[in-house]
Amino acid sequence: MSYSQKQKQEILSDYKLAFKSREASYLGRKETLTGKAKFGIFGDGKEMPQIAMAKYFKEGDFRAGYYRDQTFMMAINQVTVQQFFAQLYAHANVEEEPHSGGRQMNAHFSTRSLNKDGSWKDLTEMKNTSPDLSPTAGQMSRLLGLAEASKVYRNHDSLLEQEEFQKFSDGGNEVAWGTIGDASTSEGVFWETINAAGVMQVPLVMSVWDDGYGISVPRKYQTTKESISEVLKGFQQTDEQEGIEILKVNAWDYPALMETYEKAAQIAREEHVPVLVHVKEVTQPQGHSTSGSHERYKSDERLEWEEEYCCLNKTRSWMIEEDIASEEEIEAIEKEAEQEVKEAQKAAWNSFKSELKEELETVTALIEDLASESSKPEELKKLIKDMKAPIVPMRKYIVSGVRKALRLTREENTSSREKLKQWLEESKEANSYRYDSHLYSEGEQSPLNIEETPPVYSDDPKSVDGRVVLRDNFDRLFEKYPETLVFGEDTGKLGDVNKGLENMQDKYGELRVSDTGIREATILGQGIGMALRGLRPIAEIQYLDYLLYCFQGLSDDLATIRYRSMGGQKAPLIVRTRGHRLEGIWHTGSPMGMIINGIRGVHVCVPRNLTDAAGMYNTLLQGDDPALMIEPLNAYRLKEDLPENIGEFTVPLGIPKVVSEGTDITIVSYGSTCNICEDVLPELKEVGISAELIDVRTLLPFDRNHDIVESLEKTNRILFVDEDVPGGASAFMMNKVIQDQKGYYYLDSEPQCLTAKEHRAAYGSDGDYFSKPNQEDIFEAVYALMSEANPAKYPPIYE
Repeated sequence: MSYSQKQKQEILSDYKLAFKSREASYLGRKETLTGKAKFGIFGDGKEMPQIAMAKYFKEGDFRAGYYRDQTFMMAINQVTVQQFFAQLYAHANVEEEPHSGGRQMNAHFSTRSLNKDGSWKDLTEMKNTSPDLSPTAGQMSRLLGLAEASKVYRNHDSLLEQEEFQKFSDGGNEVAWGTIGDASTSEGVFWETINAAGVMQVPLVMSVWDDGYGISVPRKYQTTKESISEVLKGFQQTDEQEGIEILKVNAWDYPALMETYEKAAQIAREEHVPVLVHVKEVTQPQGHSTSGSHERYKSDERLEWEEEYCCLNKTRSWMIEEDIASEEEIEAIEKEAEQEVKEAQKAAWNSFKSELKEELETVTALIEDLASESSKPEELKKLIKDMKAPIVPMRKYIVSGVRKALRLTREENTSSREKLKQWLEESKEANSYRYDSHLYSEGEQSPLNIEETPPVYSDDPKSVDGRVVLRDNFDRLFEKYPETLVFGEDTGKLGDVNKGLENMQDKYGELRVSDTGIREATILGQGIGMALRGLRPIAEIQYLDYLLYCFQGLSDDLATIRYRSMGGQKAPLIVRTRGHRLEGIWHTGSPMGMIINGIRGVHVCVPRNLTDAAGMYNTLLQGDDPALMIEPLNAYRLKEDLPENIGEFTVPLGIPKVVSEGTDITIVSYGSTCNICEDVLPELKEVGISAELIDVRTLLPFDRNHDIVESLEKTNRILFVDEDVPGGASAFMMNKVIQDQKGYYYLDSEPQCLTAKEHRAAYGSDGDYFSKPNQEDIFEAVYALMSEANPAKYPPIYE
């Protein structure tokens, strides 16, 4: 085949980029092994397939990939070689390292979807990458949602008619591009995603880089038939049945790669059919990472094969055979590329080093001044020497030296010491921004800025089942926010198992109120991906116990998106579930300690009734943070008054509610257990105990204004009640009030926790009674505290 001059130039440009990426991998490994970086993982061996994929990746498209995709990111101009090295060095500066501000290890990419104020950029004018994460196959479920967003935008009857949503999609023509290593297709979430994509018919292209190994474990232990495309044949679409399109291509065949990815993009973009591209005969020249060498587990024959079938070597030979370039011309390109990589690496290193050098010089001068006024000059001079000793500069050496200098001079009072203290305070603030910021929204859109709007009732309010309050509220929200949609098991036609969405599918259509398969991990992923593209999804997980199926995605992905992109992206997904008291081991769970300690970055709402739940939904949809809503399972049939301002009233996050005022003891609880505590109050009053009951309403955030400690200051006694296991959420609440809020100083009695037993709740009403706090348990726990304080007035019950 003959090539035009323009085609030849494009091919040579592609080869140069591939060679630059390879050189960056080689030099990156060297920089890591010589101590300049902590860890290195690279995309060598996958250069040509990624360049081919990048050819058909358009503005508005999204990638959900993993840590081997550096060449692709270079090809779409979303990472430079200098930025690649800045991330390798963990340069904590978002201007130098825009993907994570130094928070993620190298080759974890993320484009910046947000302006500095947290508002959305026009994503249709960008080539977008969702924030990478390390857990194998963790990118899969999110990929499904990124693709589904295109389906929603294409088929929604009015959304793209509104200017504010035109920044998210151009007619739903965007493709979601996924990448994964062949060994990671063994993960369950891969299969769950591929199955769901085939069912839903969404525009995604999934590339599997098949290099034959999962670190040291060969393909024969990973995949049935040793081929992911073979084992997926049953998913192949036909003329009669929908499914996915499966394409195969070798990683070293440049012309075939171009044809394959052109076809894949056309099918996904035009037909909205998912495509899997099995890229075979991929090599890995440096092995898995800098933590080991592949010579330990690959045979000499395999290593020789990898050299021969390296995509760069094969492309090089092909260019010479096709008279695209001579050996000399290619060598010149390679030499130029190698030099450009060295210059970019040097620039990244110098930029990283210069910031720290400036800090070190400032601190050195301050400690030298301190030494001149101190009684311990030699010790301080040694600290300076220790700070300067490391070959690789780190901020921790500087801050550590300052803290030790202030410790040494703690008995001294000099102006130089005050200046050093001031530097440390300024440094703390700067480092807090570098390493602690953007866990939650920090802009005007934060849901924490939404003030309370109480429900309004008529003089004779209608008493309805709690589910009706929720249903009517959802109705108003779907009308008010056309970008809102809800999906999950039994969510659509049935209107959820408790009919909180009754008739919503009939009114708003299957696109916005839809059923899914039993696949919690990808239900969550649908929500994450759509939220990343400007929609406001509500992902329903049928019961709180089932949250474990998607907890990895909640913890590793959703909770960290804003943080790991250093404020560059957001996913304001609401995960809706219901929990606490029902029946049986797998329908009564309340693992709140696990949840709140695993998903910091997500608000956790624990309403005690469905009016509060509705108010929290109203609050969350005005903000831009993700949240987990745990509706109380036993509230759907309990009667509540129907507010007049449905869809408008709000419950502020992190602001507890005093359910009943009292003077003798403070009881702190939430959810269904709070209602049981309320039922106990009359019994306590009968024996002369005035209890103040506080409903925390949200666990994350928790009591932002320290209202609970104000109650404790009045009562001097406190009991935390919940149905988690001992040491779970009750311990979290106690830590917040007694330690963080300084409640210790107001205690006249030992603070107490009343929780469920360590085991899961047994089945039936008796099982519930003997497994979780009941009315008698709560009464006796309160009474025991009062009896200890005043046994004459409150004689012990059982002594």
